[in-house]
Order: sequence, then structure tokens, then C-alpha cells
Amino acid sequence: MSAVPGVALPSATTTRGVPTVWAIVLAGYAAMYLPTYWWAANGIWQTEEHGHGPIIVAVLLWMFWTIRHQIVDAPTQPSRALGWPIFATGLFIYVVGRAFGISILELGSQLFVATAVLLLLKGPPALRVAWFPVLYLIFMVPLPSTLVDAVTGPLKQWISTIVVEVLHGVGYPIARSGVTIMIGPYQMLVADACSGLHSMFSLSALGTLFMYVMARKSKLHNAIMLAAILPLAFVANIIRVIILVLVTYHLGDEAGQGFLHGFAGMALMMVALVMFFALDALLGRLINPAVSKVDARAPS
Repeated sequence: MSAVPGVALPSATTTRGVPTVWAIVLAGYAAMYLPTYWWAANGIWQTEEHGHGPIIVAVLLWMFWTIRHQIVDAPTQPSRALGWPIFATGLFIYVVGRAFGISILELGSQLFVATAVLLLLKGPPALRVAWFPVLYLIFMVPLPSTLVDAVTGPLKQWISTIVVEVLHGVGYPIARSGVTIMIGPYQMLVADACSGLHSMFSLSALGTLFMYVMARKSKLHNAIMLAAILPLAFVANIIRVIILVLVTYHLGDEAGQGFLHGFAGMALMMVALVMFFALDALLGRLINPAVSKVDARAPS
């Protein structure tokens, strides 16, 4: 029986128990970050922009659980010269973020702390095993306000322009002034939430997770999929705004701002994911199937 790459198979050498040192480390990590998660669950994770936070936590727990034996069984080559400075940096960032209530620092410190723990306990071999879950921690970090402010304005302009051009091209009485869309008797402002920036961030999290699970072997396949995430999210958001404009025009302002407004947000993500999956299937057929063969990851 041949082993499937990427899947941890039980073996006689697999450590089934949790060593004491790992239990202590996990307890310390929980003591640091459970209060942070609790604060986020009652704060930023209740907003539309950061509502994906709990999902990211669940995904991270699943990913680390599936590779736990591979981490424990990796060769022990501690790198203290690299691990301690990284841990000190992460701890400093955490303390500053915790003291001043800066969520970007408090949540972002996990990347340094998790990296340092792996380096100190097991070394680079374990970090190579867990590189994706460690990097995936970045999706828990809120986007910096400076980045949001710089990107949101241009995105709203592009979206409102494209929506007006598309609907005008099919005969709707529509025009715009800046980011305000006028259609029939209604005026609609393309708000910051409609810029699609946060949906791009969420789809990036889902898209990279899909790529990790599928584990395509072709570098070209993976590169195209990665490059397509943001454009697909942008296109899906245009479709969302078009839906909202048409709902408002045909059913009235109350319908456009009510349940259907929230449904359009779900439709955005579904459309983006469908396009992403379709692209993956197409690339699987166009690129050498033997090279692009799926190596699905499964819990060990």
C-alpha cells in the first residue's frame, strides 16, 4: 500500500499522547489568547467586516489537529537562537496590544508566538510541517484602518462606474454622481461595506484554505488560483451591487435595504466560491492532469 502525500498515516512511531511540555505550552497559549478571543467575540467579530473571525479560529483548530502527530514526530532540532528573539518580539507586541486595546497587535502577535513555540520545542522541521496554519493566523488580524481608507475609495468608484455602465448598457435609466447611483426615482450610495475589500479578505481566507486542502501539485495551477482570488472577489461584489440596485428599482427601497440586502451579501460569497471552484476544475483539465492531481488532506 502506497502512502498518500500530505496525509498522516498511523504508525508505530506516532506519539499518541500529548507530552507534558506541549500541554504546558497549550495552557499558556490559552491563558494569553482566550481573553482576546472573548473580547473579539463580543466586539469586532460581531461586525460584518470581521464576522469571519470565529470561522478562522475553528479552521485553525482543525488544521493544527490534523497535523498534530506530524509536529510531535518531527525531528527535534530546537533553534533557540532564532526562537527566543521571535518569542520576545511576539510577547512585546502582545503586551502593547493588550495594554492599549490595539486588536491588530494583540491578534497579530500570534504569528510570532506560534512560530517561536515551534522553533523552541521542535525546531525548523516542525515549522516546515505547520507553515500554512501558522501563516493562516494572519486572517485573524483586522485590516489596518490606513489600508482600508486608502483602498475603499477607489474600489467604490470602480464598482459604481462598472455597475452604471452595465445596467445602462441593457437599458435601465441609471446614472451616477461620484459613488451615488441614481436609478429611476431612487438614489443609492455605494457605502464602504459595498467596496468589497472585506469580502476580498474573507474570500482570500477561503480560497487559500481550499488550495491547502486540495493540495494541487502543479505550481502553475496554484499560482493562477492564488492570483485569481482578488479579481474573482471584485467581480462577485459587482454582481452583488447590481442585485441590490435591481432589487431597489423593481421592489422598492425597503426591499433593497431589508432582508434581500443581507441575502445579497451571502450571494456574493456563493458566486465568488462557485467561480473559484469552476476555475480550479478548468485548470485541472487544462494543465497536465498527472501533475495537477489532487492530493486531498485528511485528518490523521
